[in-house]
Amino acid sequence: MAGSTATADPSDRHHHQGPAAVAFVGASHLNLLLLFGAIRRFELSPPGSPARGRARLAVWLLTATLTAAFTWKIGAMLPLGFAVAAWVMAAATVIGGFYMLFLHGEK
Repeated sequence: MAGSTATADPSDRHHHQGPAAVAFVGASHLNLLLLFGAIRRFELSPPGSPARGRARLAVWLLTATLTAAFTWKIGAMLPLGFAVAAWVMAAATVIGGFYMLFLHGEK
């Protein structure tokens, strides 16, 4: 995480792209930090506990928002057909994650 923060210096590379690019990088880093914390809480929670269920929900939500954010960012640079394909793949990833975390459970 420290390495990616060092390479994403807002005053360096993203400054010329405006505040939206800096906000995107900052939000992505915050999302990743929260995701790592949620994964850690999930791993430490006893199976079947309410804390594990809350951590599972947090992991899925953070992963879904990160997937959507990156798809939105690259979708803006792609031709329409490829952007649609990227969104379909992102949706499949989010739905597959939901299935594995909530419907398939801890079997």
